[in-house]
Amino acid sequence: MSKHRVSRRQFLNYTLTGVGGFMAAGMLMPMVRFAVDPVLKASEGGDFIATKQRVDEITTEPQRVDFTFTQKDAWYESEVTNTAWVYRDDKGEIVALSPVCKHLGCVVSWGSDSANPDMFFCPCHYGLYTKDGVNVPGTPPLGPLDVFPYQERDGILYLGKAKPHKEA
Repeated sequence: MSKHRVSRRQFLNYTLTGVGGFMAAGMLMPMVRFAVDPVLKASEGGDFIATKQRVDEITTEPQRVDFTFTQKDAWYESEVTNTAWVYRDDKGEIVALSPVCKHLGCVVSWGSDSANPDMFFCPCHYGLYTKDGVNVPGTPPLGPLDVFPYQERDGILYLGKAKPHKEA
């Protein structure tokens, strides 16, 4: 049996390495958890929000639909109300357009301009959009209105996050 003695220098080296490793792990664990936790978290019921609009009541005339959802910013939770212009197109498909003008973010409304009653009108800089949300050339908007994806569940309209309009 051979006796192995640890010198004072080796003992201090092992001790400091162990303490340093323990401290490094203590600092890295919150960072690793911060990076991995959102990936492992289960999503809450999908990305579609229920409106109070019944699908069978949607007509060919654009109507304003307000919907409310809970938004969480870090530790602060708040109720947010959003709006969409909803109607049925010539094919009977539901169209849900964002009311936010692509020029400077003002709110557009349907038929509020007496000179253009069948268009979306932005009162800030007299921007115009056709019924399908496409910007009228020669007016300030730089692009078409965003479109909300939709779903129908139990006869109620559900709207997702607005996406850029795909012109035909």
